[in-house]
This record gives sequence, C-alpha cells and structure tokens, in this order.
Amino acid sequence: MTKIGYLFSGQGSQFTNMGLDLYAQEPEYRAALDQVYTTLGIDLTDPEQLNQPNNVQVAILAMSYGISQILAADGITPQAMMGLSLGEYSALVASGAFQYSDALALVNDRSRYMEEAGARNPGAMAAVLKLAPAMVTDVIAELPDVYPANYNTASQTVIGGTIAGVEQATGALQAVGAKRVVPLPVSVASHTPLMQPASEQLQQRLLTMAVHEWTVPVISNTTQAPFNSASLKATLAQQLVRPTHFQADLEYLHAHTDVDTLIEIGPGDTLTRFAKKTVPALTTYHVDSLATLAKVRAELSTTEVSK
Repeated sequence: MTKIGYLFSGQGSQFTNMGLDLYAQEPEYRAALDQVYTTLGIDLTDPEQLNQPNNVQVAILAMSYGISQILAADGITPQAMMGLSLGEYSALVASGAFQYSDALALVNDRSRYMEEAGARNPGAMAAVLKLAPAMVTDVIAELPDVYPANYNTASQTVIGGTIAGVEQATGALQAVGAKRVVPLPVSVASHTPLMQPASEQLQQRLLTMAVHEWTVPVISNTTQAPFNSASLKATLAQQLVRPTHFQADLEYLHAHTDVDTLIEIGPGDTLTRFAKKTVPALTTYHVDSLATLAKVRAELSTTEVSK
C-alpha cells in the first residue's frame, strides 16, 4: 500500500503565469485563488499581479494550498509533510494547524517584514556545491558576516550574509575544494542574523495567529523534528534567522515514518531533486501544472494509496 508524504515548495522556483492552467480546470484550485482576492484584494488570475515580486510568497502559498485541496478531493491523505522555508506555511495550512485565510494574511506580512529587513540589512546568498556541509560550516565560522543558511543536501549548502561577507567566503570555500560557489539572485539573506528585524516583527505578528489541532506531522526545518503546538510560533519566528535543514528533515521522515512516496506540491521540482539525492529509495513526483497533476493521477490510480 502506497504511503504518501508531501513536500511543499519554497520561494525561488516560481515561474511566469504559474497555476493559471489549474485555475481554468480545477474547482478546488479556483477556490484557493479566489480566496486570495477575498482576503487580500490580490487577483492572482491577473498575470500582472500573479507575477509581481511582492506577491510571490502569497502566490506560492495559494498554489500549494490549491493543489493540496485537489489531491484531498482525489482521496489522497498524506502521512507526513514538510516544506522548505515558506513551504512550511503551506504544510501547516494543509495539515489544519492554520486556517488558509489567516495564513494568507500572515505570509503577506512575512513577505513585507523580510523586504524591509533586506532594505535595512542588504545581503547576498550563494550555493556551495560539492563540498561537505561540515566543511562549509567550519570555513565560514572563521569569517565575519557570513552564515550557513540552507543545508539542502550532502553536496549543496547555501550561505548568506553581507555582500562582502559572501564574497570573502566564496574565495575561502573555493580554496578548500568547493567545485563551485554560485551567487543567487536575491538581495535578502534569509535564514541568517540579517533577518533579525523581520524575525522580531513576525514574532509579534504570530501572537494574533490562531493555531488549531492537527494530526498529520509537519517536520520543521529549524528543529529537524515535527512541530508541536507549544513551540510552533517561536519556531517559525526563529526560522528566519536560523538555517534550514532540509536534508535532515528528509532523513527524519525516512527514519520515523513509513512514507514510501513523496509528492512535491508547488512550483518547480527543486525539493524532488533534493529528495532523490538524500533518500533515493523513495518514489517522487511533483505537481505544479495540469500536466504534472495528470501524471500523478495516472500513476497513483494503479496503486492502492493509504487513506
């Protein structure tokens, strides 16, 4: 019997006009995007608003929730969930911990807090390839203004910090054997201390956020273990200034659940590729279009899926 786990996409894999094909054909998806307009006044069916950088976090949450609702209507029930950074909010909504409309408003504010913190503390990020994460950590620990930001796989770690800090770290990491250090097209150093102002604002904002009981475990990037109701808000606030541990989350899921199939929900297949490198024994799919949805439906229709 197939046991499903969900991976929820983070920011960075969004693409032009994403989800508009799903909006045209899938009623659950249509309801998810229409709720964005009701809650925030943002029309994600308008390509100009959908593709606006300031709306990216909200658009990804809406896409992810809409797809999760399609799969729920198809009778699929995940055994565990996780997301990368922003994707954790999608997972918490899909699990029932947050109401969707509440999460839309929260993520819209989170996006603004991060933009303001980035303007106050301009930053840079870069992906370090083919160097052990422990080596990356050790090298940058000796350098100023640069920090580990994302432990994605055994061969990819993202660093972040000030522009000068990341530049200095790039040379140091190449000197000890990094195959490449690839600058990322961002001006905000997420998951580093440069986001402290945003973390503090988010902490205050979360005080007003209702948290509901949920049953499907959601594994945290920050703690490398499932969220719990007592510390959920503090963990989300800390997530902005502490590194994500996606590789460790995948290993936790593999070791502590009987999930044998992962479906990445949201734009792109970045997390699917991470999963293939970290837990190659698991079957993987991703859904971000009518075509990829049709493939998942066809594949799962031939197997018995745990409900």
